[in-house]
Amino acid sequence: MAVSISVVLLLAILAVIFLRNGGLKLSHALVCLLLGFYLASTSLAPTIHSGLTATTDIVSGLRP
Repeated sequence: MAVSISVVLLLAILAVIFLRNGGLKLSHALVCLLLGFYLASTSLAPTIHSGLTATTDIVSGLRP
């Protein structure tokens, strides 16, 4: 749960930065948001979730 909140927070911060710099228009952000909601309701959602979980496990296991 903590990793999901961290990813959502990071993506929200990036979206705000892109919106302020003009690299991302509000209409593009809304399309991406709707795409995320639609992806969450498809059968692809568990695959995406397990892929993100595996990636976070790999990244957390790295030692600098």
